[in-house]
Amino acid sequence: MFARERERERERERERERERERGERERERERERERERRERERERERERERERERERERERERERERERGERERDERGERERRTKT
Repeated sequence: MFARERERERERERERERERERGERERERERERERERRERERERERERERERERERERERERERERERGERERDERGERERRTKT
């Protein structure tokens, strides 16, 4: 009688231990998924920042081109005025 009761108690204890381990593994998997999600989000943010920097560089290049065009027009106008006089 007592032996069966002790065996049932040991089995219940083993089941509680298995449940605890399953819960710990699930929590670990969840932490890993969250870590990966945060890493993907950081990578997306880095890519967005790189794209913003590329756009700023394109804008600077457009500005340099515009200024170069204005200088060339001014220089042409100045040369034309000098040749007329």
